[in-house]
Amino acid sequence: MADRLSFDVLVIGSGASGLAAAVSAERAGARVALATKGALQSCNSAKAQGGIQAAFGEDDSPEQHAEDVWKSSHETADRRLVEILTSEAPSAIHWLEELGVEFTRENGGYRLARCGGASRKRLLQVGDRTGHAITKALREAFETGGGTSFPKSPLTELEPTTNGSRARCGEHVIDAATVVLAAGGRCFREAEERGELSTNHPGATGEVTRIALDVGAEARDLDALQYHPNGGAWPENMQGYSIPETTRAYGAVLLNADGEEFTDSLAPRDTLSQAIFDEVEGGRGVETPDQRPAVYLDTTRIPESDAEVSLPYMLRRYRAAEIDPLREPILTYPVLHYQNGGLVIDANAETTLEGMYACGEIAGGTHGRNRMMGNSLLECCVFGRRAGRAAAEKANA
Repeated sequence: MADRLSFDVLVIGSGASGLAAAVSAERAGARVALATKGALQSCNSAKAQGGIQAAFGEDDSPEQHAEDVWKSSHETADRRLVEILTSEAPSAIHWLEELGVEFTRENGGYRLARCGGASRKRLLQVGDRTGHAITKALREAFETGGGTSFPKSPLTELEPTTNGSRARCGEHVIDAATVVLAAGGRCFREAEERGELSTNHPGATGEVTRIALDVGAEARDLDALQYHPNGGAWPENMQGYSIPETTRAYGAVLLNADGEEFTDSLAPRDTLSQAIFDEVEGGRGVETPDQRPAVYLDTTRIPESDAEVSLPYMLRRYRAAEIDPLREPILTYPVLHYQNGGLVIDANAETTLEGMYACGEIAGGTHGRNRMMGNSLLECCVFGRRAGRAAAEKANA
């Protein structure tokens, strides 16, 4: 018989958004449970390498950041959510620093890079393992707080009750006044079904979204899945690896079989991915030794000083396979990466069902139908904090 437990707030998922929500709810005075289907450390967020955006440059502003998001979404994003995302970005960065994240700095300020779709340099990094650093700090903050974790306890049932919701998570039945869904997207499962590669963790299978839809939550843009334009194509152990897009921020360019640049290498993700697909379809791509399609990413143009600071993990991985990206171009091809759409949320990350919140990749609207790099970790922190605080307030009202 499953044990029955009671909490103010139940968070589903242990990526950056779930951890941010759990920490924020607990600090707002709620009794918090966090359930996840794998280990607490297992999540897509920890795999995020590129960085996190926030307007700190002298020539930048949250308004300019918002305009870049709007344009990259092809004017499909929810402008209200975009404005929250970009206006709260600097405070989210400072909050992460208070939790122990040490962003790479230079000349007395942050080391900022310009990423695809951005009009300014605003990408902050922790080397090329930004997601790992952020999730580690958030997880440690949660574990030193008063919350209770339930690892290897996947959500399988969720039903409304007179006082909130009742959830079955693994062997546990949990009653909670409010629930925060932060279980990520479905691109690992989608890639398997399509016979494609994916950057995603095996836990990204989307069943929590389906559970939410089954109890009446509304969604938007669920068909809008994003390809990471620079998936590793060779060697074999790098297939499905997301080559950091900061390679292009620091000078790498995409080349076809003839060594020609065929697109703006700092264009938005969907534009770049389509350009690569078109180049290969037009017969101007190259083949990997195992006959997979690819184009060249000319990483030899990256200054070694930048690579050693901002791309050390990538360099180690390729050099371990006897390929030096600073001495020869590497092979790349788009891989399935991110669920742009998701559950409809309001400014406090509440879904269309009262007392049910959603944040991170499971939520839709903030990116519209096309996300800029560096805004996923930001969304996790901004809306994870909002969801946690709002869920705690409603639970204790």
